[in-house]
Amino acid sequence: MKIAIFPGDGIGPEVIEQARRVLDTLSLHGLTLFEGDVGGIAYKRHGHPLPAETLEMAKAADAVLFGAVGDPECDDLPREHRPEQAILGLRSELGLFANLRPAAGFAGLEDLSPLKPELARGIDLLVVRELNGDVYFGDKGERQSDGGREGWDAMSYNEAEVRRIAHLGFQAAQKRRKRLTSVDKANVLETSRIWRETVIEVARDYPDVALDHMYVDNAAMQMVRSPGQFDVMLTGNLFGDILSDQASAVVGSIGLLASASLGERKTEYGTFGLYEPIHGSAPDIAGQGEANPIATILSLAMLLRHSLGREEDARRIERAVSQVIASDTRGADLGGSATTAEIGDAVLRALQSA
Repeated sequence: MKIAIFPGDGIGPEVIEQARRVLDTLSLHGLTLFEGDVGGIAYKRHGHPLPAETLEMAKAADAVLFGAVGDPECDDLPREHRPEQAILGLRSELGLFANLRPAAGFAGLEDLSPLKPELARGIDLLVVRELNGDVYFGDKGERQSDGGREGWDAMSYNEAEVRRIAHLGFQAAQKRRKRLTSVDKANVLETSRIWRETVIEVARDYPDVALDHMYVDNAAMQMVRSPGQFDVMLTGNLFGDILSDQASAVVGSIGLLASASLGERKTEYGTFGLYEPIHGSAPDIAGQGEANPIATILSLAMLLRHSLGREEDARRIERAVSQVIASDTRGADLGGSATTAEIGDAVLRALQSA
């Protein structure tokens, strides 16, 4: 078993350190770890946010555990050298087309949600976000117009791209509560019209899953008004980015949500994937011990489940995290004072006691 670990920038190394401690505690036989540079630190050391050696390391692994990228010192670099190009490049080069972002309320944290406690307790959804298309990878540029500088970003999807992510979304729904909401803007966008028609076509292969459609603006409103209605939310790259961050807000903190980016490549143990917390590099608190490592630790649990086929170890980690949160060991983002390392210590104690 091979895991490539890319800590990245800002708080990335701090949260990754705690996930590595959890991994060490599990004492997995035959596990090999590699570490590489990505993002701003990679640009400073190698002249590129995704060095060739880092990409090769990822391709040789069974899974990638990723911290975060983003460095204010790199804000004025050309687009191709900005830290964020590292994660976009990895998704593209590794064929990672599906992002799974679960969001569920934790017992004891209802008071931190902006929603009423009874609504917060009902949150248990999975955002399935397409990763390889949409405006993030479409043609883009800048030109002069009568109004001055004008920028454009092309949004596009073809049927094959939508069909691929739709199958994965329906399959995820079959393992949950068998409901799928496809989110688009088909009343305005041609891209969304093709998206919706293709999802309807794929739905015929999954008669046991109830399908409904929702415009993205209504979906954002309904996530606040009645989040318990959602099981699996299937959507494109841009809408999925926004909705999954909103899901973290209604749960209580962006520091709690993990994610898995999967492709079609199979490993000896499962499906190759890249796993990362959904939060950014948070340079304003980097090095201060204030980062919440829970999302990264839960990303490790997803890695063990999907890429290494170690379901019981994944469940052990998730139970330990729930136990720690219930014990009021909370970081600053959850209204507490526990440091990054103290939260890691608490998770290790919960694992060892179990």
